[in-house]
Amino acid sequence: MSQRIKTKSKSVRTWGAGALALAAWAATGAVWAAGAAAQQAPDPMKGKQIAEQVCAGCHNADGNSVIPGNPKLAGQSPEYLVKQLTDLAKPAGDKTGRESAVMSGFAASLSASDRQNVAAWFSSQSPTPGMAGGTDAATLGQRLYRAGLPAKAVPACGGCHGPAGKGVPALYPRIGGQHGEYIEAQLRAFRDGTRHNNEPMEQIAFRLSDPEIKALADFIAGLRAQQEK
Repeated sequence: MSQRIKTKSKSVRTWGAGALALAAWAATGAVWAAGAAAQQAPDPMKGKQIAEQVCAGCHNADGNSVIPGNPKLAGQSPEYLVKQLTDLAKPAGDKTGRESAVMSGFAASLSASDRQNVAAWFSSQSPTPGMAGGTDAATLGQRLYRAGLPAKAVPACGGCHGPAGKGVPALYPRIGGQHGEYIEAQLRAFRDGTRHNNEPMEQIAFRLSDPEIKALADFIAGLRAQQEK
């Protein structure tokens, strides 16, 4: 553990290093999205059938999960959804993948066109607004999202995900209004090394304490409602 901390601290010491990593990841995402766009156009209605048969139990057929630990998928960019399904389908131990005891099996059962279709369906649905929670959401959480923590080289979340958390299609996911419990779990996973399919997020989350993660997640949960009333 000490060796990992030492290695991490060297790679994330400055704002510049973090910015370069984010830029590199964005460029990779753009190339990946261009390749996806060149494939056959997705069919949202076929995606709806998959959602109703496979996804509805955990995420609801329209992607508006009511289970705090399961993410809302409605309104998410299709490029992001396809990438996550692709990463989840990779074999265990693949360091470019994303492991989930529940989702990996489902993702692996979908063909490339199935992933495109179900992503097109969920992205076309309207997300339900979330609600901020926790006593620190309006103070610490908002400060982290809007300004980051310069002393710890943590950039502002809004710099990539936007002031309302809508994200940038093909580059950064929509997070505004997402379940706070899910956001908190993913930040912890990035920090602890159990989710490793986004290196910039690993580096950023590594610098956040438990209270900071909790406050940030609580703020993000209500962000869409605050910005789009």
